[in-house]
Amino acid sequence: MFESAEIGHKIDKASYDKEVPALREALLDAQYNLLESAEFSVVILIAGVDGAGKGDTLNLINEWMDPRHIRTRAVGEPTDEERQRPPMWRFWRVLPPKGKIGVFSGCWYWDPIMGRVYGKIKNAELDQCMEHNVRFEKMLTDENVLVLKFWLHLSKEKQKARLKALEKAPATRWRVTDSDWEHHKLYDKLARVAERALRQTSTAVAPWFIVEGSDARYRGLTVGRMILEAIRKRLALKEGKGRRIHAPPLLPAIDNLNLLRTLDLSLKLDKRTYERELAKCQGRINMLTRDPRFKQVSMVLVFEGNDAAGKGGSIRRITRALDARQYQVVPIAAPTEEERAQPYLWRFWRQVPPPGAVLIFDRSWYGRVLVERVEGLAAQAEWMRAYGEINDFEEQLVRNNTVVLKFWLAISKEEQQKRFEERQKTGYKRYKITPEDWRNREKWDAYELAVCDMVDRTSTEIADWTLVEANDKYYARIKVLKTACDRLESALARL
Repeated sequence: MFESAEIGHKIDKASYDKEVPALREALLDAQYNLLESAEFSVVILIAGVDGAGKGDTLNLINEWMDPRHIRTRAVGEPTDEERQRPPMWRFWRVLPPKGKIGVFSGCWYWDPIMGRVYGKIKNAELDQCMEHNVRFEKMLTDENVLVLKFWLHLSKEKQKARLKALEKAPATRWRVTDSDWEHHKLYDKLARVAERALRQTSTAVAPWFIVEGSDARYRGLTVGRMILEAIRKRLALKEGKGRRIHAPPLLPAIDNLNLLRTLDLSLKLDKRTYERELAKCQGRINMLTRDPRFKQVSMVLVFEGNDAAGKGGSIRRITRALDARQYQVVPIAAPTEEERAQPYLWRFWRQVPPPGAVLIFDRSWYGRVLVERVEGLAAQAEWMRAYGEINDFEEQLVRNNTVVLKFWLAISKEEQQKRFEERQKTGYKRYKITPEDWRNREKWDAYELAVCDMVDRTSTEIADWTLVEANDKYYARIKVLKTACDRLESALARL
């Protein structure tokens, strides 16, 4: 794979000086066309062996284009804040919005590759990391992100010569570190591991470009040309907000069974039993979140359900038992302009809590497979692929010691009608009812089908759905609290 990058490509100075002005002008034109269209973003990964010119290439991109519209991130050792979250969190936070360019050095490949080189992980774990990278990049490209990946390569002999030359010159001596020479000693192993990783992750939607790094002029022109060609091609496609991709339909169950209709909505608790159980459960969850072991985990609670099913009431019964400094409630509404300029899951990734914290979502990332599906706000291909993207997201949370709890609060159509009318008659409850709530009732069956598909496709072993019979608010609140306590207690016991 790396053989073609060791041929010895060179560009003479005269040819370089002749081509650069036109290339810079074309790159700036393409960048401003991208900015004006705001239909997609560009993610550029610059990786490769030490001494191959990664830093110089980053600087060149910013020099040849307008750096005000480029986000450059040199990803090194994770900070303490980053170590507390899933590994991909630090990359999600700095993704460029539509119309902008993000340039990453190191990126999501370097840590697993070097982990394998130093024997910290086995090939199986490396392969698993690469599989996660492929799915991540597929999600980005599905969200209309242009992903360009460059591996800058040097032969072992040229790397040694390059490091010595940098070390000899006073102006560049600081750029050569002990770790550079340590990596040089491990060159052969690094080349084998990198080739394995690159072969697994060079896909149709996000291929790797191997660029020889020994000649700075050749390297710069090659990367610049490729970036220009890729942006021009994407702009010419005129894809973006209106793009629709066909996908096979979800088939209805041939036995006409409906999961929600199997729930016993007559379940209830009398007030005395409710108050006794409420005090017990609130005391229990308070003690669990004060347990020293809780500092090693975080908890994410997702509340979905029919309108007026009691999500807010259940959330309040939980938060009243917690220290206000310990939890955050995030109500999810229609995305803002900033959020629409990013991949769908961006606004949820940025909320991922650190250990020792509780994050509660009133509505959540499931909006894509519920309201956006039913109301036609997302294309079929978009909401169908969201099931896999959501499962990946929740898996990364769980792997990072996050207890993920998902509640669907279900009420009957008749009970919803009763609660709507009650809200309209009660002054301090009128803000809870809107014309949209009444309109949604007309699509009851469509929402019911969407919920059944959602539970079927996203209730996994590590992040399953808890269906809550919510016609009786007392019963629903206690079931939610007991489930939260049981799951958190089990998680702490495993530490």
